[in-house]
Amino acid sequence: MKADISSRKDIKHIISKFYEKLLVDQKMIPFFSDIVIENQLEHHLEVITDFWNDILFDTISYSNNVMKKHLDKNVFVTFKKEHFTLWVSYFLETIDTYFAGENSERMKTRAQSIATVMQLKLNLFTDK
Repeated sequence: MKADISSRKDIKHIISKFYEKLLVDQKMIPFFSDIVIENQLEHHLEVITDFWNDILFDTISYSNNVMKKHLDKNVFVTFKKEHFTLWVSYFLETIDTYFAGENSERMKTRAQSIATVMQLKLNLFTDK
């Protein structure tokens, strides 16, 4: 039986494995190429780990505005629904590969909610 997510270390493991998937997907890499080129991947993983640690364990490590970050990125690399579909599928798959339990389910639910809100803010549910 798999253990549940119980620490920041567990979250960092998920985020690291998740990014391994994102960074080899040709549809997803454009969103992260600047981070990789500038050798900021490890820093980025720490920031994302802080974000999820705050969500799961009520800490206060993440101080950025996650929505603004994505709106700013959208100016340079346009988000489409398929990007969110891939993001969610990789994220859920990564969690399910390594963990199971209440925190795991909560992390997956929150990821789906966040993806939905971002798509709404980016007007990806409108008919164009």
